Amino acid sequence: MVSAAIQHAEAPPGLQTFASDGDRSRLTSAAVKAVLRLIGAWGASNAEGAALLGVSESTWDRMKAGTWEGSLGQDQLTRASALIGLFKGLHLLFANDMADRWPKLENRAPLFDRRSPIGAMIEGGIPRMLETRQYIDALRGGL
Repeated sequence: MVSAAIQHAEAPPGLQTFASDGDRSRLTSAAVKAVLRLIGAWGASNAEGAALLGVSESTWDRMKAGTWEGSLGQDQLTRASALIGLFKGLHLLFANDMADRWPKLENRAPLFDRRSPIGAMIEGGIPRMLETRQYIDALRGGL
């Protein structure tokens, strides 16, 4: 049984958990716009974009059309945060178009097991997305 103290525990100051409805409502629009742009820059398909963000393809289509009026959940904002951080890290690591090509390229690193980072992140969900972001941060010396 979860104790009342754990149920109502608050995150340390400065740690974003995306737990409050207000935070999720405030951040959703910017997160959706950013993820739509980075998926486009990476040349990923609609199916890949939807899977990475954790939404249905029909919701993804509405997001792209600008007709979706929902709010992202905590897991979806965590996914968006990981993808945005990965996008930024790639652009800091690579000074050319490799930053946008890298997510679709087969990768021999053990983390990816000869799959593309996008494929590995779709298969591995949030944990693999966070590991991929950490991997890029470590490559650029930012860990």
